[in-house]
Amino acid sequence: MSRKALLISPELCMGCRGCQTACKVWNDLPGEKTTNRGSSENPPNLSQDVYNKIRYVEVPSESNPMRWLFVSQRCMHCDDAGCMKICPAPGALFKTKEGAVAFDKDKCIGCKLCVAGCPFDVPRYDGKDKISKCDLCAGRIAEGMAPACAKTCPTGAIRFGDRDGLVAEAQKAGYGKLYGETDLGGLGSLYAFRDAPKFYGMDESPVIPESLVFWHKVLKPLAYWGVGASVAASLVHYLVIGPHKEEEEVRKDG
Repeated sequence: MSRKALLISPELCMGCRGCQTACKVWNDLPGEKTTNRGSSENPPNLSQDVYNKIRYVEVPSESNPMRWLFVSQRCMHCDDAGCMKICPAPGALFKTKEGAVAFDKDKCIGCKLCVAGCPFDVPRYDGKDKISKCDLCAGRIAEGMAPACAKTCPTGAIRFGDRDGLVAEAQKAGYGKLYGETDLGGLGSLYAFRDAPKFYGMDESPVIPESLVFWHKVLKPLAYWGVGASVAASLVHYLVIGPHKEEEEVRKDG
């Protein structure tokens, strides 16, 4: 089966956030209580109950006093997925035959290493310390249906289909190389950008953290053999989680 993907075109998005609502309805996710932060963007970030959100980006423009870009923030469904590489629980994160990076909450052990392994800051955890994120509506696409967000989008800013076909169509439309076309083995969420990725709040070249590579190549094989599994997991947890947590606490105190 050919790999499926989303093609996201920020210039076509009008910020209606219908995709956010459709995602919540399909995944039976509750609403969140938020506060006014002086922006129409809401909620402020992904969470255990927000798998897909529209990020509002104001950029300078020579022709208009204000230019808004609306960028869908979600799981990228990397072919070379850092979250899967670092996950020590077999089957907690897995790839479907359509190419989606899905999850099994029953197998998740709540270690949160996938958070550090994701260069896009996507994975979140629910109240039971189980992973929670977009799974590309794996249940829908397995039955030949489009993900809820793409099905709902009124402007075609989020399109779903065969990945190779979407790439060809975007190139024919003059987009050239898409964001995510080759990054991390190729992303399942492709972006058709007219400007540099930084204008859309994206890193130019996303990479997997070096600490994760060390875990995947050295420590994880030992863990599978049962040799120092707990020690290995504790070490990599400190390397990729501990320091970040300490930095956040310092910033809060400052």
